[in-house]
Amino acid sequence: MSRNYLIAGNWKMNLASTEGAQLAKGIVDLASGTSSVDICVSPTFTTLDAVAQVVAGSNVSLGAQNMHFASSGAYTGEISAEMLTALGVEYVILGHSERREYFGESDTLVNQKTVAALQAGLKPIVCVGETLEEREAAKTLDVIKTQIEAGLAGLDASAADALVIAYEPVWAIGTGKTATPEMAEEVHAEIRCLLARLMGEAAAEKVRILYGGSMKPENADALLAQPNIDGGLIGGASLKAESFVSLIESASKQSV
Repeated sequence: MSRNYLIAGNWKMNLASTEGAQLAKGIVDLASGTSSVDICVSPTFTTLDAVAQVVAGSNVSLGAQNMHFASSGAYTGEISAEMLTALGVEYVILGHSERREYFGESDTLVNQKTVAALQAGLKPIVCVGETLEEREAAKTLDVIKTQIEAGLAGLDASAADALVIAYEPVWAIGTGKTATPEMAEEVHAEIRCLLARLMGEAAAEKVRILYGGSMKPENADALLAQPNIDGGLIGGASLKAESFVSLIESASKQSV
């Protein structure tokens, strides 16, 4: 089954509104001729509205970096799925390793958010991945299995069209280290098998699995050539229009 590549930028806690709008404009301008790859940028909450205005009507979609599972209520400082959709947000990153590490997000919480995102019509990018300690202890596939089964609990084949998984080996984020294409593909293939057990084979073939471990222009071609790597969740390389669009072009070449 053919899956459209998705190149999704995660700007993390960078760029205020003016800077974010400028970056978004640069990406829109450079990527305007690309039709075979889905593109998403995910600014901070305070920059969402400014970027939404820039990407409106273009081939670049808007993403958010987090959300709460409740639609409203006494949750100071939180943002609901409904608030995101009102701004034109299409994707939302959930369970990122930084959320898990710094804010104690559990698989159960990730599951609650994922269910709420789907119910609100958002496309959740659910992040999974192992630490260096877990990889060195040969626990990678066990960790992934636990995160997938708990994080997607209660979902069935109907979620497949909107669901995106991002494999982010924690040891390769912002460290300059990268899993080899073969190492990444091994985990992506295992994720696909887990999804098949949870949702059925046909549904699993629809779900896009992104690589989120420091994909950059130098390694993108080799990573995206793997059969189960359907794009990238991009951190540092998404903060410059030229490098981000280079990744989009790598995906576009693979789509031909």
